[in-house]
Amino acid sequence: MGGLRFFLLAALAATTPLAACDRPAPAAKEAGKPSAAQIGGPFQLVDVEGRPVSEKSLRGKPTAIFFGFTYCPEVCPTTLGQMTAWLDALGKDADKLNVVFVSVDPERDTPAQMKLYLSNFDHRIQGFTGAPEAVAKAAKAYRVYYRKVPVEGGEYTVDHTSMIYLMDRDGRFVEPIGYGGPPERGLDALKRLLAL
Repeated sequence: MGGLRFFLLAALAATTPLAACDRPAPAAKEAGKPSAAQIGGPFQLVDVEGRPVSEKSLRGKPTAIFFGFTYCPEVCPTTLGQMTAWLDALGKDADKLNVVFVSVDPERDTPAQMKLYLSNFDHRIQGFTGAPEAVAKAAKAYRVYYRKVPVEGGEYTVDHTSMIYLMDRDGRFVEPIGYGGPPERGLDALKRLLAL
């Protein structure tokens, strides 16, 4: 499927109430092939154990990276549940892939909170968080939109992009997986990524 067509379908599929604003990422020129789109770049965050991680920590394996937050009511648990199913379907090949969940709510998503939340999903899904400035820098590198939205009782939710970004083993953007699309489409995209 051509890049533009995939982008339009993914953008249309990426609608959900409350949790995500679903700002689409630019699509790759051709699905399954590295793109010239400037998505990805340097970041300095911490993992669920509080250890420093950067984009260099992911090099050598293709990566599926998703930005969200642990208090997300729908998009994030649905996406992480789907990623868990895809990792299971990939069998041993799943070990050749980095899967990363980056928080866009660093005030609430401490390393301990991320660890607890991710214990509900596949153990291979890594959680990254950090200081607000560090998270903002990572989100900017990946062209991720996010902002706090006040809700009743003085609480807030976070509007955020709902794409999964697929990066090759050198950290170059390949293609997105849009939220809400057919499960087989996402699995096929991961298989293409692993074949690069």
